[in-house]
Amino acid sequence: MESYLYPDHYDLVTPDGYIKSIKHISEDTAKVTVLIENISPAFVGFQIDLDMVFFNLKSVLAQLGMTSTHKSLHLDSKRCTAEVELILIAIDDFAKQTLPFLEIGLHVGKLFAADERRRVRDPDYLSRMFGRSDKKGRPLLSLGGMNGSSDLCLEKVDGRTIAYLTVKRGKVVFDDAINGFIPTIMKSLKNGPSLRELLKLHQYRDTSLSRTVKHKEVLLVQTLPLHIRTVFARVASPLLVPGYHHTSASILQPDTTASGDIYELYGQGEKEISDIPLEFYTLEPHREHVFFSDRDQLQSCLEDPATLFKAFKTAPSTPNAQCAVFVVKGKQMLNLKQSDWIVREPLKYDFPGIAQSSRQALMVDRYIDCQASYPFLKAIEDGLITSQGVLLLQYFPSPLLKRLLLSTDAQRCLKGIYFRSPSSAHGEYFSQEDRAFLLDLAKFAIPVYWVDEISGRILQYIQKHDKDYGMFVPIENVTSFLKATVFGIYGSNLMEGNFEEELLTLFNGIIEMKDIMDHSMLNSESSLALVTGGGPGAMEVGNRVAKKLGILSCANIVDFRKGDGTVVNEQNQNPHIDAKMTYRLEKLVERQAEFHLHFPIFLPGGIGTDFEFALEEVRRKVGIGSPTPVMLFGPKEYWNDKITHAFRCNMKSGTIAGSEWISNCFYCINNAMQGLDIYRQYFQETLAIGPDAPISDEGFITVE
Repeated sequence: MESYLYPDHYDLVTPDGYIKSIKHISEDTAKVTVLIENISPAFVGFQIDLDMVFFNLKSVLAQLGMTSTHKSLHLDSKRCTAEVELILIAIDDFAKQTLPFLEIGLHVGKLFAADERRRVRDPDYLSRMFGRSDKKGRPLLSLGGMNGSSDLCLEKVDGRTIAYLTVKRGKVVFDDAINGFIPTIMKSLKNGPSLRELLKLHQYRDTSLSRTVKHKEVLLVQTLPLHIRTVFARVASPLLVPGYHHTSASILQPDTTASGDIYELYGQGEKEISDIPLEFYTLEPHREHVFFSDRDQLQSCLEDPATLFKAFKTAPSTPNAQCAVFVVKGKQMLNLKQSDWIVREPLKYDFPGIAQSSRQALMVDRYIDCQASYPFLKAIEDGLITSQGVLLLQYFPSPLLKRLLLSTDAQRCLKGIYFRSPSSAHGEYFSQEDRAFLLDLAKFAIPVYWVDEISGRILQYIQKHDKDYGMFVPIENVTSFLKATVFGIYGSNLMEGNFEEELLTLFNGIIEMKDIMDHSMLNSESSLALVTGGGPGAMEVGNRVAKKLGILSCANIVDFRKGDGTVVNEQNQNPHIDAKMTYRLEKLVERQAEFHLHFPIFLPGGIGTDFEFALEEVRRKVGIGSPTPVMLFGPKEYWNDKITHAFRCNMKSGTIAGSEWISNCFYCINNAMQGLDIYRQYFQETLAIGPDAPISDEGFITVE
């Protein structure tokens, strides 16, 4: 499958073939057998009718007055070879002098697969390349330089795009010194340096000569140099002036920076030729230099969850294996096959650490090399992949790929990372390194999407403004998430309690309050989000209430799978979650730090709830944001037992001297209306809260 990522070929052409045998038939013809080896398995000629595979003569030979016709062609896809029987024809007397210098071993041309499916039919496909350049600043398509596009006329003729290149005045001729240079030119075709540019030293354009072709003569004409990086061009011989024919050196390749300024014509005609018609064939999609903004069908596919889930179903199902594919066009996405994916089974390394730096670096490099996405990222770095596209992955990429994914080349080409699962070993739970890597990707403007099978939705990683954390959010909720005022529910995972109706009333009241408040955290333009731990019990109540009311329902989900010797009750993700982030158990504290709630609400809970209460106290004590009210739902006696004794103990010992005021941030309420009254006072800025407000010796204020 990776053969198409090799840098030494395009799939419409073969390597150059060399003369295997030669027989001179007459002074102007020779019969040769050309052998072509090391053809890529991806060569399109293996797949189409042989009548559409043509031999393209080297332009050096064509300019010296030769052309060719191929009599037979045999392609061997197993050995990746081809054998072509050619008749080489010397058109004029000068070529007749050159013909005897042909010998076995000379490289004389290659095969071109004129696949009808790859023919450019719409002129817009080419015209959108005008004025654009590759990463080295070379024009993608232009005539005469970056700003020469106005001289290139594109038209649609017989269902295909034709470019007409204006021919300059006069014709190109050789000086007398070329005769002594012929043997050297021919020798260069035998594994020697290309002398095509040196050939030009013996050419000049005589503007006094007519651009007409005569029998048994070759007419060399010149146009402005054509820069093509995005397509193959082929002289459309049937559209030439009647009586004119182009030699079999008719293909212009995209791997030259300025080709197509000399054209070799023969035949007989009285009318001067004024332009050269070219037709075009597309490159492999990943080498087309096509911009993501031009891929309307691909963007439509990526906006359709059903299409993405279907695409991922084509991935190989090898257990624990990594799979990756780089997609650059909608048709490719819609027709993905299992064979399109690169599959890897990376070895698990115990890295020795910085104390053995050389060995560590070597092992990291080995680990990177065996990642499924590495061939694509390396191809982007090497300039082999030039089109912009998206990377589909079975698992979120290893942070060790950071130097490749955050490179300038990757930023230019990679317009999205889509993965199906965060980890092969830990399922849907991200590591601390993963989350740091997500932040890096967000900063480098590389979007990351989770094709989440649990929710059946496409979630995008979104970093909160001015925060070093983010969540995976449904694409349609991104704007709402970014500007949301965040409420949160803390409480027991073992019991729901009887708070659902009160919470519905509370949040209905907050929604109504939005339209009449003009506070920075609550106004008619505000959106609301509610965050829980994502488990059952009180958390499920909170997420369910949010879903019922159209509030963005979020969760920070930790991996509480039971380990040996633990007494943590296993938690299952509740089904009412829109946006989420996941954590492994050893990062429980980091997970709690990333709740960042504006307005926490506590329901009765156990050890975890006590921990969360303490963190909310600390947030207010150290000044992480301005003090906001925290609601404590339930009987006063319950919260007295939990909070008052500890608060009074700290007061008595003097260990919270100067911070006693945090007691006025917590409000014990029995019903939603009491909570709404506190919120109303806060948003109207009449609530006594913060360091200058009275202290409550119970550690919280009871709302009567």
